[in-house]
Amino acid sequence: MRHLTAIVLLPGTVTVVVPWLIVRDEAPFASGGMRVLLCVIGASILIAGFILWLWTVRLFASIGDGTLAPWDPTRNLVAVGPYRHVRNPMISGVFGILLGEALVFASAGPLIWAAAFLVINTVYFATFEEPGLEARFGEPYREYKRTTPRWLPRR
Repeated sequence: MRHLTAIVLLPGTVTVVVPWLIVRDEAPFASGGMRVLLCVIGASILIAGFILWLWTVRLFASIGDGTLAPWDPTRNLVAVGPYRHVRNPMISGVFGILLGEALVFASAGPLIWAAAFLVINTVYFATFEEPGLEARFGEPYREYKRTTPRWLPRR
């Protein structure tokens, strides 16, 4: 139940409620064949983002022994799977969902929301999340932070 609450309140609001509020009265910027193409590309990106997000949520539950919510954080450092390549793959997955939605709806509003989401999370992670992780996990997190990029995966 704690995972479901965190999912509904956080990514549910970010990826369902806010985009719906944005696009409900907005006309698409593309039509015809271009709209179909954007929809196919967008759906592919959305699905990939959802799979990445789902993978990270499962890792938080199974290895981290916690949720994605700040009020119920992981008790163990998660540095496997996609976390080996980037520190915030969950946010990357949500960003993929938002980008996919912008293309599916052929709407600039969700694209602006996706960019705002990335900026908000960049500030939040640098200001609150990462210092909190350093305090909770100490040197193992500092080493992880030194060797793993925040957003763009390493090779």
